[in-house]
Parts: sequence; C-alpha cells; structure tokens
Amino acid sequence: MLVKTLDDVLNTPDHVTGDAFESRRILLARDRLGYSFHDTRVLAGSTQRLEYKNHIEANYCIEGQGEVEEVATGRTWPLRPGTMYVLDRHDAHIIRAETDLRLLCVFTPALTGEETHDADGSYSAST
Repeated sequence: MLVKTLDDVLNTPDHVTGDAFESRRILLARDRLGYSFHDTRVLAGSTQRLEYKNHIEANYCIEGQGEVEEVATGRTWPLRPGTMYVLDRHDAHIIRAETDLRLLCVFTPALTGEETHDADGSYSAST
C-alpha cells in the first residue's frame, strides 16, 4: 500500500509553481502506477493555453470558477466544483480562471515531475 499526504509534497521539488499555477505532484512515474496524480491550483485571473501531445489528462474541479475552451472548435464549458473534463484526443485547450481553481488531475503516461511546458503548452514524452 502506498499512502501520501499533501503535506508530504508541499515545499519539495514535487511542489511546482508558475505565474498562473501551482502543481502539487502527489503521484509520479517513480511510484510505478502507470499514471500520475496532481492537486493543481490555477490562479484567479489567469489564462493558459495548453496541449498535451504526449499525454491524456483527466481533470476534476473541486474548487473555484472558470472555463475550459476547446481550441479546435471554440466551444467552452464552465468549470465549477463537480465538473470533469478529459483531454482524450490531446486537445489543445485554454483554461480561464475567474477565481482560484483547484483541479485534481490524472496524467497517463505518468509524468516524471521533471517536465516543463514547451512553447506550445505541452510536455515532451517521458523517457
């Protein structure tokens, strides 16, 4: 059995912050589960364009208000607690946070924790 807490991650290299986000990477590839699990905050007023070309990502909103836009169609969906969206076709998307959003995120294949966003908003394939 593997047991971790958010406190185990905070203020470690697995706690990554940027201008528009804070990613608390609770499970990573080194945990050998085939997926990674993240508790992510998207900061109020921010807009991020992302496209995970090498990963499938599922996101479940547990706090806040915002929206997600599918770049290919321009279609938008509101984000609020209880909303899930899945980037099952490596969809380019835009996240807009009206308030701080808190998303529980699952990536497959698992992220290593060393990734940084490329210019197009994606992560390179894990090795």
